[in-house]
Amino acid sequence: MIIPIILAGGSGTRLWPLSRKIHPKQFISLVNETSLFQDTLTRLPKEALDPIVICNEDHRFLVAEQAREINVTLNSIILEPIGRNTAPAIALAAIKVLNDFENPILIVLAADHKIENKSAFHDAIKIAHKLAENNKLVTFGIIPKSAETGYGYIEIEKKDKAEYFDIKSFVEKPNKKNAINFLNSGNYLWNSGMFMFNASIYLSELNKFEPEILTSCKKSLSNEFKDLEFIRIDKKEFCKSPNQSIDYAVMEKTNKAKVVPLDAGWSDVGSWDALMDSKIKDSLGNVVEGDVTLDQVKNSYLYSTSRLVAASNIADLIVIDTQDALLVTTRDNSLSIKNIVKKLKKNKRTEIENHRKVYKPWGYYDSIDTGYNFQVKRILVNPGAKLSLQKHLHRAEHWVVVSGVAKITCGKKIYNLEKNQSTYIPKGEIHRLENIESYPLEIIEVQTGNYLGEDDIIRLKDDYQRN
Repeated sequence: MIIPIILAGGSGTRLWPLSRKIHPKQFISLVNETSLFQDTLTRLPKEALDPIVICNEDHRFLVAEQAREINVTLNSIILEPIGRNTAPAIALAAIKVLNDFENPILIVLAADHKIENKSAFHDAIKIAHKLAENNKLVTFGIIPKSAETGYGYIEIEKKDKAEYFDIKSFVEKPNKKNAINFLNSGNYLWNSGMFMFNASIYLSELNKFEPEILTSCKKSLSNEFKDLEFIRIDKKEFCKSPNQSIDYAVMEKTNKAKVVPLDAGWSDVGSWDALMDSKIKDSLGNVVEGDVTLDQVKNSYLYSTSRLVAASNIADLIVIDTQDALLVTTRDNSLSIKNIVKKLKKNKRTEIENHRKVYKPWGYYDSIDTGYNFQVKRILVNPGAKLSLQKHLHRAEHWVVVSGVAKITCGKKIYNLEKNQSTYIPKGEIHRLENIESYPLEIIEVQTGNYLGEDDIIRLKDDYQRN
């Protein structure tokens, strides 16, 4: 049996401003109408059982909802209380499945990769599966098409027309000169970060080389509990785990490692330039998405989410315009976007955390305008959904119903509001907004007060078990 393990905890900082901490690239429609996470789920082989997804607290409802959207049933969603890299994350899944299945084979996949040729991917899985059944720890190495400096590499024991190779070494992301040498030698593959192995063999090797990781993961799962459709583990015990990748913890040390070459149109979509390479270009080498007008523009990627972007007399640029942030950079510098994100984080800019539109388990809100002591939001509540019973210490709220019917709790009063009706929620008053109809509820909320941060929410009751 094959059990997929989907690692969905990445932040995708190199695709800022479209990818942000609360809504990162794996949950965005970047290459087609579905998200990268949804694409990962739908290209699983037919013989695979329901997948296990490992993600963090912030993304749990995105994972559940996006799986539901494409009618994929998940085995479970394990919540990491803190990121500890891939070795502990995979260990959690391996321990979990060994409690429920006998001799399971795991295929470990990242949630944010693009693979064009599903058939070639499935063929590689069949080869890896045979190796995993013979107690090998298998990784998938991408046949390189260019001298990339953004990927790690796997040095192989070269054999002609082999289905798999022995591994000589794992190599960190090289400089350009070394990347060219790797490409020309024919002895290197890109490190995809995808794996296949028997769960018990992985845990055995992990115990041999990094026993602290295994001990921490076992203890954290011994105190697990179910929260809605999510599995929560012991944070204190999990935090004791060393922060290590599976490559460093196991694959570089074991004598059981093999690599299966993969040529399937793979990309980790790790930069704007990489994303551009996967898109259809016009006659001048440009990729255009959204409301964009060009004049004498070459080899550039221009993206607009909401307004007109006009460009003239430029070349080799990346221009990404969202509702609240604009990025302009050169194509050859697109891997360095993380430096901008670091500066924004240092300056405590909220643009690295959230988009203007923020999705919630009950719907979403869109921050329309913000000024001194006020903020305006458009709020959409899904049919039958409701916000938490809550109060605010620093702000009052004014609600106007745009469409639908709102059930309002304000102090001891409970009443309904229809289109064009409004209400006032005083500062400190206990309140709740609920959609009791079978169609969406839309309201405009005007907040007033000396502090309007999202952390000014004291939840008293919540259907989604949020703090």
